[in-house]
Amino acid sequence: MDYLLISIDNALKTLLTKPIAIRRVHENSAPISNKSSSETDPLHPQLSKDEQSLSGALMRVNHVGEICAQALYASQSLATQNKSLKTYFKDASIDEFDHLAWTGERIEELGTHKSYLNPLWYAGAFGIGYLVAKIGGEQISLGFVAETERQVSEHLGSHLQKLPPSDFASKDIVKQMKLDEEAHAKKAVSSGAKELPPPVKQLMRAAAKLMTTTAHYI
Repeated sequence: MDYLLISIDNALKTLLTKPIAIRRVHENSAPISNKSSSETDPLHPQLSKDEQSLSGALMRVNHVGEICAQALYASQSLATQNKSLKTYFKDASIDEFDHLAWTGERIEELGTHKSYLNPLWYAGAFGIGYLVAKIGGEQISLGFVAETERQVSEHLGSHLQKLPPSDFASKDIVKQMKLDEEAHAKKAVSSGAKELPPPVKQLMRAAAKLMTTTAHYI
């Protein structure tokens, strides 16, 4: 019952509160709303409306990814009885909560909105994570984490190429997120993750494509 209540609390915090990051990802960043159109700052140049719109959409997608990450780690922690595995999921979710705070703050700075479908994304990811952990067991659960983090890392790498060249603040966030995701994948592998079969990996990619395409706009 305790773990169930913790899972419910995590869902409410993820979806209904404004998260506060433990770490700072970029010490010199400043909200774009604090810059007047006449200001010139070589570290934080003004973005055009089109650039601001693109960055906002990409960061919204990344924010959705962090919503799903919170759901996945919470559901897999709930499903397992292994205390060391629960600790791993808890530690990883702390990093992801920082990501959630960073992307949420950047979305506000860019003057756009978070995905209106966040409760749906959370529910779907939670259900998938719980089923994988219950049906597949610990090694498959860790394998699912490792593959998810690998695909997220690839996705973040593509965003580094798509973000406007002058949007250093968003790029700093994405770079640190990518480093953290890669570390989570390595940790899952070292903890005994089992490699998933290719059809499952392809299905995960297809589901991620649907989510990211939708979240880009909604």
